Amino acid sequence: MADKLGHKRHGSIDLLEVMGVVNEKGSTNHLPPSVHTPLTYDYVLVADNLEDLNSETYRKQVTFVNALKDKRLKISKISDDDKVFYGIKAPKEIFEQYRYLLKVSDACNWSYEQQGIVPLSTRIRIVNFILHHTCIYETGEYLQDLIKKNVFEAEFCLHEKKEQKDLRMSWARWTACFQGQPISNVRNYFGEKVALYYLWLGWYTFLLIPAALLGIIAFLYGLAFYQSSPLIKEVCESSTVMCPLCDNKCKVWSLNETCSYAKMNLLFDNEGTVAFAMFMAVWATVFLEFWKRHRASYVCEWKVFDWSEEEEELILEIVNDPDCEPKQHKHSYLRSILVMVLVTLMLVLIIGLAHALVVFRVIAAVHLTESSWEFLSDYANTAALMMGAVLHYFTITIMTRVNRIVAIKLCDIERVRSHAGKERSFTVKMFTFQFFTLFSSLIYTAFFLGRINGHPGAYVRIQQKWRLEECHPGGCLTDLFIQMAIILILKQSINNVLEFTGPWFCRWIKRRKLPRQKRKCANCYMKENQECRAGVELCDNCKLQDLQRNYRLNKVDCFSLFNEFLEMVIQFSFTTIFVAAFPLAPLLALLNNIIEIRLDAIKMVSLERRLVPQKTNNIGVWTDVLEAVGVLAVIANGLVIGISSDFIPRLVYRYYYGPCYNSTSRDINCMAGYISNTLSIVQVNDTQIFSDYQLRTHNGQYVTSCSYKDYRSSEDFSLTPQFWLILAVRLAFVILFEHVVVIFKFIAAWFVPSSSLQVKNTRLHDKLKRLKEELR
Repeated sequence: MADKLGHKRHGSIDLLEVMGVVNEKGSTNHLPPSVHTPLTYDYVLVADNLEDLNSETYRKQVTFVNALKDKRLKISKISDDDKVFYGIKAPKEIFEQYRYLLKVSDACNWSYEQQGIVPLSTRIRIVNFILHHTCIYETGEYLQDLIKKNVFEAEFCLHEKKEQKDLRMSWARWTACFQGQPISNVRNYFGEKVALYYLWLGWYTFLLIPAALLGIIAFLYGLAFYQSSPLIKEVCESSTVMCPLCDNKCKVWSLNETCSYAKMNLLFDNEGTVAFAMFMAVWATVFLEFWKRHRASYVCEWKVFDWSEEEEELILEIVNDPDCEPKQHKHSYLRSILVMVLVTLMLVLIIGLAHALVVFRVIAAVHLTESSWEFLSDYANTAALMMGAVLHYFTITIMTRVNRIVAIKLCDIERVRSHAGKERSFTVKMFTFQFFTLFSSLIYTAFFLGRINGHPGAYVRIQQKWRLEECHPGGCLTDLFIQMAIILILKQSINNVLEFTGPWFCRWIKRRKLPRQKRKCANCYMKENQECRAGVELCDNCKLQDLQRNYRLNKVDCFSLFNEFLEMVIQFSFTTIFVAAFPLAPLLALLNNIIEIRLDAIKMVSLERRLVPQKTNNIGVWTDVLEAVGVLAVIANGLVIGISSDFIPRLVYRYYYGPCYNSTSRDINCMAGYISNTLSIVQVNDTQIFSDYQLRTHNGQYVTSCSYKDYRSSEDFSLTPQFWLILAVRLAFVILFEHVVVIFKFIAAWFVPSSSLQVKNTRLHDKLKRLKEELR
């Protein structure tokens, strides 16, 4: 397909195939397989086989089925011991009407429907729309209302055995991790919406390769030079006595105790990290622009480039009810203000949880310091930070469910006109809630930790009791790195395990509960059965077993694909926003995505009921979300480097305060004495800042002064001129960094057109062909 649409391969097609960006077999211009393999039913409803035929539940079942029959749908009832299956099949006239309306619409496209052929994915989509827009006239209850009241238990469309087996062999298996994705076959079976998700995920995974490689190089750069760094040598050989990090049992300590932490901090806080952060900020834009170009080639081939969501919905409305009235666009300022207020309150709650995590770490550090275990007492701050990160992960898991419920309720308050509009509104709200849930604690760690805790004699305390936590002894960036690493590793590993074992276990439970069928229709399970391939009507028992096989699969709903998108976009946020503190994040994301593609494929093909195929030509509002994340990545990485890291203080010291200033000697190390320069001294012999117990070293020696990391005067704790100079340079760097990266982003967006010339010419040719057909 790449050659057909004018994309040059340049020898990179192997990598593209490995990541699943293109189909290893190229494009498929033949008709979708599902056109030639009709199913017995387009859709299935499942209900309990009731013994009381006079019950209200049974009456509603019959009434709803009759309402479907009034819309010319053919209903077949197949009963089991405890379940009844309503097989639904739409007549040809409904699809002919849909095809004609599609032809005369403004967003006409030369697709399969225009050629007089209705693929099975289209049949399922139309029948699904009719089912969900049919109601019981007496009560006004729709299908979702009936399912909530247990009138019907489930609804689903059937898997096609042959196509399902083909996808399982070529795509949905672990041994296919390094094979290409058959995107066209996925589109024929699951629809454009699912196909574009896998196309986007494959493209994202492919472009993570250069990001991961440069992240490794940045890490190796720090690994190669940290041993010979004069900063590490100064810390490890220092005899400086540092002030206690907490009250009560904390004592003064020696700076050389943080030798290992200083080495770890320098691995992620060096010149290579700055360059890598700039690259990742530009990478986010390049990724999106190339994705738009890549998407255009596929939607052009699928003939859905000019597809209109609003036109499609109007056509389906007419097919469902020829006398329908359009849903008017409405807007209520009162509802908008109410939603805005509720969203703000929800964000305040989420930020409050981040503050609760801060309080937890402070209290945990105090209790760990007072522990009788010497190991916990010595590493109290690190242990408290790690415990806080684990607790943050569990908070994320719980709040994900809460955020979904709140987002749905807010969308109900808005009363959005269309289902697509409601989906967009829900996506924005859910992502916003999840973003603040995941990043509130990280934002505090990156920009506030160690900067609002005060100084000796004026420490900031919680309820005048617990001292606010300080940065990790190795540096502020170390805290952010530890927290990100724990959350990212836990989130990806645990989610992948639960994502696979959960559906498998649920299906196993369902199989255990159902009794074995004594009769089997062997013809339907023969691999090369001619009658089944020819579409001959099957025996009732064979139909029943096919229905039961699909019924035992795990339930899917409108959130199934949304959950996958949300998970990947959140990972994209982790990979780009705070990558300056964790350059190995793209590598972890790459390894995870290689597994994620096959994991999602196995779930959809083998473990879950078939998703209703949805038509679209893009990934919707997720594109806007990704662009917003790209902007946040520029801002956050600039602030992390300018505010959180020691890059700017080291730069100022080298060229203004260090030994190289006003010196022409080449033998002088320009960073000599930097660590001592960053420390302030407090005289404690005549003050009551610390207790006598705290002023004694582990050897029992009493000290009269101690140091702490800050730029303050030893007399009155006022900020020194060096602090204000560094602050000015920090702000200047942030502004310069963001402007430079934004300029590069605009250049990249301008340089990479959203559609190739071949795509534009193909669209022009198709439009001309359609107009000529109209004249005939």
